[in-house]
Amino acid sequence: MNAENLISRLDAMHPNAECELLFETPFQLLVAVILSAQCTDKRVNEVTPSLFRKYSTPEQFAQLSQEALEKEIKSCGFYHDIARHIIGAAKAIVSDFGGEVPSTQEDLVKLPGVGRKTANVVYAVAFGGDAIPVDTHVFRLSHRLGLSEAGTPEGVEKDLNRIFPQKTWSHIHHLLIHHGRYVCKAQAPKCDDCALIEDCPYYASKIAEK
Repeated sequence: MNAENLISRLDAMHPNAECELLFETPFQLLVAVILSAQCTDKRVNEVTPSLFRKYSTPEQFAQLSQEALEKEIKSCGFYHDIARHIIGAAKAIVSDFGGEVPSTQEDLVKLPGVGRKTANVVYAVAFGGDAIPVDTHVFRLSHRLGLSEAGTPEGVEKDLNRIFPQKTWSHIHHLLIHHGRYVCKAQAPKCDDCALIEDCPYYASKIAEK
């Protein structure tokens, strides 16, 4: 199954694949993505509306105490570290980037608590850049579909970048996330609902085991 065929089949199954996090600005997206590292997008979307009504800019977050932010995001898990990362990123945006979220991957990863996956999401979603952020869904599907055998997210990203045309990178990222979230789940994947099974190494291995 070539890249064009895979995208076409995934498009048919997930015609509305896009970022499901709620945000209005690049900074709000950055905060939401940092939060989503330790919980589901659904949970993040339950937390951020009230959070962003109180605080919405880097300047406001930079002035928050650790304790105040922890109270707002406690249900997201690992809230001590996440609060520290968000406040640290906000302070860096204010002090180093004039209060504007940087629009390049190179500058985004300079922010405290921002790794390559988070930087790629913000770069692709907020700024329209070409990137394939590798989260748990993209990592799992890349292996199940035989797209990569790499053992790290960075390695999977490199493999996917070689396979798919650059102009499709952001789109394939959303397609793989939606497929992993709603069909090819970590536990009990819905293979009977999947249009990829005839070319899927993972499905073939499951059949062989029976």
